[in-house]
Amino acid sequence: MQKILITGGCGFIGCSLIKRLTKRPEQVQIRILDSFLTGTPEDLEGIAPAHICDVNSIPETTGIFIVEGDIRDSELMLKCAKGCDAIVHLAANTGVGPSVENPRLDMESNVIGIFNALEAARIHGVKRFVFASSGAPAGEVEPPIHEELPPHPVSPYGASKLAGEGYCSCYAKTFGVETVCLRFGNVFGPLSKKKSSVVAKFIRQAVQDEECVIYGSGNQTRDFIYIDDLISAAEKALFQEGIGGETFQIASGKEHTVLEVAEIIKEELLLHDIPMRLSHDSPRLGDVERNYSDTSKAQKLLGWTADYDLRQGIRNTIEYFLGTTR
Repeated sequence: MQKILITGGCGFIGCSLIKRLTKRPEQVQIRILDSFLTGTPEDLEGIAPAHICDVNSIPETTGIFIVEGDIRDSELMLKCAKGCDAIVHLAANTGVGPSVENPRLDMESNVIGIFNALEAARIHGVKRFVFASSGAPAGEVEPPIHEELPPHPVSPYGASKLAGEGYCSCYAKTFGVETVCLRFGNVFGPLSKKKSSVVAKFIRQAVQDEECVIYGSGNQTRDFIYIDDLISAAEKALFQEGIGGETFQIASGKEHTVLEVAEIIKEELLLHDIPMRLSHDSPRLGDVERNYSDTSKAQKLLGWTADYDLRQGIRNTIEYFLGTTR
């Protein structure tokens, strides 16, 4: 039986990963450590039965067991990781905006949090450690972003994720923990009802007849990746041999402007007779102008590529949001 600890497992990516893991043929126990600030146990409803339990009473059986707590609590992290074969570290203070508003909280959550998780992996001999990073560590560079670019983070969020990648590197080289850093693009898709990133936010606001605000001109570019593609990469990162210590760009490899994405959302919403009202505001501090990834390393070493078309992914996401509101 595989035992996997997922920090932040009640969130968008966590729920999607758990949905995939429960379909694997081998027996698995999934432990979730989550503070419930964003995701909650209710978000797992309809995916798989989950049980809230005390960290000292996790049974030795298959199933999904949720422990409420903070990744900054080192003793709690140690207890959660005991006996695990792998850790997927998703929990974080996410996004550029929140990190600019409260850089100390961003540092404490993202740097102390991953340090606690890696220490738990080292102490308990956890074999595989998958870290959810971002393109933000690269910062303001000429895209496409690849793994060998010198990092120049612009936002506190980018700096804290870069620190996490640095700790993963040293724990792999010094302590032998098989770390795998996945630099996620702008992920979107079903189960994202609480996400504040652009696709989920615009769909949610339009459905609620709220104005959708674009910060800056809208000509800034991002690399949008559909959730099923991202989870496929995370699954490979968990189980594939010979990739310990590596970092991978996990994105579509395509550059789209925010305006372009907003226009696709607008067109697809009109098919459901839902109008979308757009407005512009000042650019946000910490945002980079261009961002998309070179995913050739992931293709070569992980055997992974993104398959979903942007419009089809947006169409699926809209169907999900309408299904949760009607």
